[in-house]
Amino acid sequence: MDFRSDIKALFTRGTILRRLIIINIAVFLTVTIAGIIGFLLVNPAVPETTIRLLSVPSSFSVLLARPWTLVTYMFTHKDILHIAVNLLWLYWFGKIFLEYFDQKKLTAVYILGGITGALTYVISYNTFPAFREFAGTSIPLLGASASVMAVVVAIAVYVPDYTVLLFLFGQIKIKYIALVIFLLTSMADFSVNSGGKLAHIGGALFGYLYIVSYRQGRDIGKWLNNFLDSAVTLFRPGKRLRVTYKKNTRDDREYNRMKAEHQARINEILDKISKGGYDSLTREEKDFLFRESQKKN
Repeated sequence: MDFRSDIKALFTRGTILRRLIIINIAVFLTVTIAGIIGFLLVNPAVPETTIRLLSVPSSFSVLLARPWTLVTYMFTHKDILHIAVNLLWLYWFGKIFLEYFDQKKLTAVYILGGITGALTYVISYNTFPAFREFAGTSIPLLGASASVMAVVVAIAVYVPDYTVLLFLFGQIKIKYIALVIFLLTSMADFSVNSGGKLAHIGGALFGYLYIVSYRQGRDIGKWLNNFLDSAVTLFRPGKRLRVTYKKNTRDDREYNRMKAEHQARINEILDKISKGGYDSLTREEKDFLFRESQKKN
């Protein structure tokens, strides 16, 4: 297996949490390489252009010209400490999140939390008097902090009494950890990096609203998952539009793929039961297992 295949396997075989982390690292390496090239060529425009094309601008007009930055910015970092802290929090809280929700919900919270943070940033810069001195300029926003904050707050609101073992502190409920993270990164010394802190607040707000809506029976991120599923299906290699009048038929390859994914889902749930018991399953996993048992009866 060559290097390219190794990278592809690493990305495709893991959970969405691993994929989010890999994308963040890949973009960070891209930005770093651009910085090295700019240094060697004595051309600062190389890294500056790279960051400008990936980060969210504070100007509405510039944002309209670069709408993709609402997504790319949440995977973009320049500072090694910045990405390290973000990915550590994402990993720790993402693991807990996946104990109670499926991977699609983690994707929705991460992306929509990041977009909400970006819009909060842009609207704030064009609304509050504190930012009038920056009128006519476009200040970039980058980093996964708003997305990570959405994940942190979402799971802390959903299972506030979930406890983790912290060195020197012992057993701590995640609601207190989330509160400390929010206060330190979003409220403390607000005048410094105020735009970034506003984005954090926007991400945290989305995480909170996501769980409130979920408890009311509404998944406000489902539309994004449906869109992504459609996009993947549309651009999947080998897919062809087929017109037929025969009902309930499908391509053999597609059928086998769906059957394999279905069986893998069953195996994953059974493995989870063997490790943590039936109570370790999420509500969706229990419902899925119940439906499967009904099919066999």
